[in-house]
Amino acid sequence: MRYLKFTLLVCVCCFFYVESHAQDRDNPWLLSFGVNSVDNRVPNNFGGMIEDYIGVNDRKGVFGDLNTLPAITAFSVSRYLDKGFSVGIKTSINELSKEFGLDEGNSTSKEVFFAFGAHVKYDVNDLLGETGWFDPFVSLGINYTSIGEDNDYRLGIGYGFNTWFNETIGLTFASDYNHNFDKIRHDYFQHSLGVSFRFGGKDTDGDGVLDNKDLCPNVVGLLEFNGCPDSDGDGIVDADDACPNAAGSIDLQGCPDSDGDGVANVDDACPNTVGSIDLQGCPDSDGDGVLDKDDACARQAGPASNKGCPWPDTDGDGILDKNDKCIDLVGPVSNQGCPELTAEAVKKVVEFKKSISFNSGKASLKPGVAKELDGVVEIMKTFSGVKFTIEGHADSLGSATLNLNLSKARAGTVKEYLISKGIDANRLRAEGFGEDKPIASNKTAKGRELNRRVEVIAEK
Repeated sequence: MRYLKFTLLVCVCCFFYVESHAQDRDNPWLLSFGVNSVDNRVPNNFGGMIEDYIGVNDRKGVFGDLNTLPAITAFSVSRYLDKGFSVGIKTSINELSKEFGLDEGNSTSKEVFFAFGAHVKYDVNDLLGETGWFDPFVSLGINYTSIGEDNDYRLGIGYGFNTWFNETIGLTFASDYNHNFDKIRHDYFQHSLGVSFRFGGKDTDGDGVLDNKDLCPNVVGLLEFNGCPDSDGDGIVDADDACPNAAGSIDLQGCPDSDGDGVANVDDACPNTVGSIDLQGCPDSDGDGVLDKDDACARQAGPASNKGCPWPDTDGDGILDKNDKCIDLVGPVSNQGCPELTAEAVKKVVEFKKSISFNSGKASLKPGVAKELDGVVEIMKTFSGVKFTIEGHADSLGSATLNLNLSKARAGTVKEYLISKGIDANRLRAEGFGEDKPIASNKTAKGRELNRRVEVIAEK
């Protein structure tokens, strides 16, 4: 009983030792408890009577005379070091039956068995590679063993394996041969089977991945991503995902591409329409370099300056409207698309100057002159691209200053009339020359009448 109390005390101490030092992040600690069986070999010169029988052979075999107590009788704790090696301590108790003769019915006595020792284990998986749930090992250790009055140290060598149900809980089977080099001491095989717990690793974020294997130890993540999160579930961890909250493809760094044109939505100016990568994911159906969304003629190529539409040539004179000063009238390039004044038209305009006369000393037209000016209006409308200069002139009666001002007023009167009939003011320029350019003698009434005139001249 004293050994049982001692064993329990050792296990409690071991447990608290583990708890107070379990700071490694790789679950280095292993605690096991279970049952053990002992196959004892009686000393080979017991009483000097059975030396040949017991010392060399065990008639019933290694497992033939096992001694087992139906209780938790074996405890161990170990700590992983490095490269497959771990060190630990273990203790066990049992009750042995000891035979004294060869024949059946010989007397038998019982002895209390107690063992406590230290061992080194080597995880065979470190050599062979991980095998999942199956974890074999070999061990070497030294044990202090008490069998009745036989109290001494034994060298132990053994093997075993762990089978893991999950990351922390499993079963452990171990078998050891413990040898004393003094022939009067007991040798024995000991086998144990118990429940094992491994622990001691740190999991800061509580995601089930230990910190030493957790690439994101401070953020809750997934086991398949080594503890890192994948918020949108697209298989790309948030740290490498340019769009962590929207599922996307690896090719686009985790960003979605709604129209499948190879441009991520975040960079796609037209995310719902298939387009070109060079045009930020927007289409250009006519290939004119103007995006369809900005192209007024998406199916017909045209310059950006005309909103993607081709420039028209309304009058069909070969000059695009943008360069045609007379888009509704056919004209040559030399006259910017406007028709040139014909010789006949020029002649008519020149002759009109004879008909445009004014009252003496005034800027008002004589009766009937307005009707004559309507002929000038028709010519100007026919040749809408031509600009005209309106020159005002006066006779020599009165002062030169008065005559200059009067000639300007007369030119202005004609200009205003033409504008009132629909002629663009930008096509007309009015000037006054006073009495400087007479076409007849100012000495006669007829000559002075001819000098009081306005001439309309086509500009070239």
